Parts: sequence; C-alpha cells; structure tokens
Amino acid sequence: MVTIGMNYKVLPGKEEVFEKACTGVIEAMNGIDGHEKSFLYKDVNDGQSYLIASEWGSENAFNDFCQSDKFKQVTNWGKESILAGRPSHTVYKQ
Repeated sequence: MVTIGMNYKVLPGKEEVFEKACTGVIEAMNGIDGHEKSFLYKDVNDGQSYLIASEWGSENAFNDFCQSDKFKQVTNWGKESILAGRPSHTVYKQ
C-alpha cells in the first residue's frame, strides 16, 4: 500500500474550477485497478493550495493511472489556465 500526495497551487479565482476538475479526477479513479480511495483537501491558511491524498495498492498502479487516457481526459490544467505552478507529487510508503 502506498499513499500519494498530489499538491496543487491554483490561480486566484480558479478555485471552483479546480475543485470541480478534482471531483472528476477522483471519480475517474474509482474502479481503477489498484486504487483504494482518494480525498481532496484545501489549506485553511492558503485558499489556493490543495492536496489530493490517494491510497493505492502500489506506486506502479498510480503511475499507470497517470499515463492513462482516462486521467488525461479529466486534467486539462494547461488548457484551462488553472494552476499557478507545476504540481508536485509525494509518495508516502507504509
């Protein structure tokens, strides 16, 4: 089991668009082989900072999902000009 922390900083005024897109990403993860559960968190001290915490059976299962067409269909960050910078992912191994 591995937990992936996906950290995002969004542009001011884009919070609602980002949250809606994340809902789509989390819904897309449901039923993916190796995915257990995911949650979206918003920093109470910085309204533009978010974390998706996602539990996977293995790091490879997560990496496979990130390369999938399903993931690409729900992540149009560049097209929508939502993110303030490049997202960072952290792997927490148990």
